[in-house]
Amino acid sequence: MTGDPDLIELEVGAPAHGGHCVARHEGRVVFVRHAIPGERVRARLTEAGESDRFWRADAVEILEESPDRVASPWPEAGPGGVGGGELGHVALPAQRAWKLRILREAFERFAHRDFPGEVAAAAGDDARAGLGWRTRATATADAEGRAAMHGYRSDALLALDSLPIACGPVEEALLGGRFPAGARVQAVAPGGEGPARVLVDGAPWKGGRADRRDNAPRRVRERVATTHGEWGYQLDVGGFWQVHREAPATLVGAVLDRVGEARSVLDLYAGAGLFTVPLASQGRAVTAIEADPRAARDARRNVHDLPTASIVHGDVRRSLVEGQGAEAVVLDPPRAGAGRKTLDALVPVGAERLVYVACDPVALARDTALLAERGYALDEAQAFDLFPMTHHVETVATFVRE
Repeated sequence: MTGDPDLIELEVGAPAHGGHCVARHEGRVVFVRHAIPGERVRARLTEAGESDRFWRADAVEILEESPDRVASPWPEAGPGGVGGGELGHVALPAQRAWKLRILREAFERFAHRDFPGEVAAAAGDDARAGLGWRTRATATADAEGRAAMHGYRSDALLALDSLPIACGPVEEALLGGRFPAGARVQAVAPGGEGPARVLVDGAPWKGGRADRRDNAPRRVRERVATTHGEWGYQLDVGGFWQVHREAPATLVGAVLDRVGEARSVLDLYAGAGLFTVPLASQGRAVTAIEADPRAARDARRNVHDLPTASIVHGDVRRSLVEGQGAEAVVLDPPRAGAGRKTLDALVPVGAERLVYVACDPVALARDTALLAERGYALDEAQAFDLFPMTHHVETVATFVRE
């Protein structure tokens, strides 16, 4: 043992939602990052008030190592570093097993049933060792103008020397530039191909300076190809789009596989029309609802030649009006999930099938329980590892009306 009071030895227990594991020290729960279940570690306390219900710590020395431990490809996201790579020390198959365990525990606890699926890798991820997948990344310029990120649960800015989870053009654009101190810097490479487009505090940036031309490009093009077809999209360069290079095709394919023969579909939290476009291109009557004005404008542009699609700009719950029917519903809510009030508003739609795209296991499990109470049973679910090196996981679940 060491004389440093902030260093403690821990026997590492099960993973918990959020990218850490549960341990105990003198009866107190400690959430420890950068560890693997079954390891014995020396950990540095990062939040440890005497009155705190639990403590937080980073594993800084591995005393007994798991066979699933590997050298992290992004040490800057290790102990004391930036967020966004908290599972880099875990072998890729074990990362997926970790996420499946979280899904199963969330469903047991909140949905009171088993999670029926697995966690699948995205195409190409194994060949790329789980790296180079982000087509979009955001940083903050430090006092010297370098791309930096905040330390985990910290206001401190840490300059980046690498960003290996980003595709090459995005990493190059961020690390190779100098920006005004404190500026928010976004780099976008559609499809993972370069060169990347850069926004600084929301304004176009080119050649190391603000692009003040009236016609400075503000839009990017994306293409999505699946076994069902291929579609093109345009959206604001700073607008929301799935960040993994394979995520749009993976999720569109999963949704189209599950929506069945429904001829009328509600697409809720529709964004720029990722699902609306392929659904409507099949001749289905699609009503898409999106609250963000920029995304709703992009969606309107993307369905301009699809007469069976209509875009509603408004809050999803308030836009679900009495008598509005559909045979199927696709919903891709924010991380917090749809929630009780939205699901109450959704039930009168009378859809036979709901296809739910979820980015948070606990929110999906809670909504699964709420849907069961409202007559919708979980039919099947499949998770996709669209955020390698992090604890995040995307799940597509199908619910049918009983």
